[in-house]
Amino acid sequence: MFGILNLNKPVGCTSRDAVNRVQRLIRPVKVGRPVKVGHAGTLDPLAQGVLVLCLGPATRLIEKVQQMPKHYRGTFRLGCHSPTDDREGEVVPLPDATPPTRTAIEAALGLFIGKIDQRPPAFSAIKVGGQRAYDLARKGEMVTLPSRPVTIHTLFISHYKYPELVLDIECGSGTYIRSLGRDLAKAVGTAAVMMELTRTAIGPYTIDAALDPQNLSRDELERQLQSPLTALGNMPRMPLTATQLADVRHGRLISVEPANRQLTQDADRHFEASMEIAAVDAAGHLVALLAPKPDNRWGPTRNFPL
Repeated sequence: MFGILNLNKPVGCTSRDAVNRVQRLIRPVKVGRPVKVGHAGTLDPLAQGVLVLCLGPATRLIEKVQQMPKHYRGTFRLGCHSPTDDREGEVVPLPDATPPTRTAIEAALGLFIGKIDQRPPAFSAIKVGGQRAYDLARKGEMVTLPSRPVTIHTLFISHYKYPELVLDIECGSGTYIRSLGRDLAKAVGTAAVMMELTRTAIGPYTIDAALDPQNLSRDELERQLQSPLTALGNMPRMPLTATQLADVRHGRLISVEPANRQLTQDADRHFEASMEIAAVDAAGHLVALLAPKPDNRWGPTRNFPL
């Protein structure tokens, strides 16, 4: 069990529920070491869509998946607000709300593309003084979280018929879609509550290819488990010789000549930027991540069992 599982989390199911479901399926029949399972980005119970799970040693690649761009489709109701910025809180209509035109909304989209400062919702899992913000907010305490930088790659209107606005978003890690809808609505003189949210993709993991966790069997899980290499995107790969593999397994440094890296020109540029390569064995299985060391040598930052 060393790989990536792409699930389609349904509404009402927590990310933890999905992880627990998979852990029960792969629990060893006999006494043995349980397989680790972790997810690469929480989805609220209100949300549905792509939830990427990393199994076994692939849990050490969670941060790689988290760095991939995420695609969402968010449905908002304009002319109202809630303390949670979504429909889980009390939805309160604005008095005398004025419907913004589509032209006005499209003109405001540019304000939210690129690197922006975003204030997370008070009802979020961010910790304040060691406590979750949503726990403090539920106790009636005033929670105002500081803004932080997030990146919005693309932002489009998929549908608009007041009061319903549907947005397609591609963004980086840490972005709150309900905050994005809230701030966009404010920019056009109104307010918004997120009613639905679907994560349609994380990097190469798309909703069309995602599995239903509630109908998943162990056999299907094993058939659909993807290579951990899919979590590394365009990271250059280098096959190791038997001698190099033995050295890497023991934490020893190896020499990596450019001619032996078998990298394309594009991969070479990525190599220079990332300063990390994926080492594979003769069968193409991921065995380690390598980083540069002195004297044109490379050493493992992470080893993965065969």
